[in-house]
Amino acid sequence: MADFRLCVLASGTGTNLQAILDRLHGRDGIDVAGVASDNPSAIALQRAAEVGVETAVFERSDHGGREQRDAAMADWIEGLGAQLVVLAGYMQLLSPSFVARFRNRIVNVHPALLPSFPGLDAIGQALEHGVRVTGVTVHFVDEGVDSGPIVLQRPVPVPPGRDRTALEQSIHAVEHELLPEAIRLIAQSRVRIDPRNPRLVTIDD
Repeated sequence: MADFRLCVLASGTGTNLQAILDRLHGRDGIDVAGVASDNPSAIALQRAAEVGVETAVFERSDHGGREQRDAAMADWIEGLGAQLVVLAGYMQLLSPSFVARFRNRIVNVHPALLPSFPGLDAIGQALEHGVRVTGVTVHFVDEGVDSGPIVLQRPVPVPPGRDRTALEQSIHAVEHELLPEAIRLIAQSRVRIDPRNPRLVTIDD
């Protein structure tokens, strides 16, 4: 068994999942133990199946509501022995009970330099506000909206002409680097949340 096992939650094409599979899976004691989705048609599930990673679908309609769905998903994740839950384009809000069950063990990648532009359409928000630099953040998940402790950030310049497609491509490229980097640091036990200030994350050399 790998030294560090993680589960990925994804709703769509799974390009961030693919980056994790390419850069981390089966390397340095890190394994993607499972991939779950709320969408049975998610391409992310196909990406996982192609490399032999266990998959599961948790649709809200099959479980009587969000709380029941998240409880079933949490049981599945724990059954796989996962130490980290990674949100990679997962488009469902997690219930507070799920977040509490995996406290400081859920990370998300967000296409902005938090705390700027949380929530939906962060790229559109950045363009609307006229910023010259936006970026990517990997953060721990808490009960708020993109409000958990920040693990890593990287700036991305807004291109000349403020072309949205070009900016999206630049941000996705950074996401594909930064998310695996953050996971690797966590797997190496180099990421610590300050007990005196739970919003502050330190990274050991």
